Amino acid sequence: MKIGEIALVASCPIETIRYYEREGLLPPTARSSGNYRIYSPRHLERLSFIRRCRSLDMSLGEIRRLFQLRDAGTPDCAAIDDLVSAHLSHVESRMRELRALKKQLRELLDACTSPGRMAACGVLKGLSTGVAKPGGKVSHLPGTHR
Repeated sequence: MKIGEIALVASCPIETIRYYEREGLLPPTARSSGNYRIYSPRHLERLSFIRRCRSLDMSLGEIRRLFQLRDAGTPDCAAIDDLVSAHLSHVESRMRELRALKKQLRELLDACTSPGRMAACGVLKGLSTGVAKPGGKVSHLPGTHR
């Protein structure tokens, strides 16, 4: 199957497929006499695997490691469990960070006391100096000095 066909079947942009090839996640393909890439069912299976991993927000490094572990043929899957467990911990950490970000954005919006008047825009003031909390406390945005 040509690249357009595998892209259609896998619901994956052609450039993404080429990127995965450059990254070594997809093995090199055979070429037709017209120099078109020819993809096998093995390529489709690997591409589908990559797409499922990416839908779980796994990094290319994590996916590469999963392939290494799978292709090694080791009967024990403890290393795979460890990788997924570490990824889950990372996701949980990001969720905490996103909840904090949501709270700070809500505080920015709550600082707006005069909607419509640019000179009194609480959002812009909060972004310039820190987010005003109820009671006059200031919470600094992520990436700023605390």
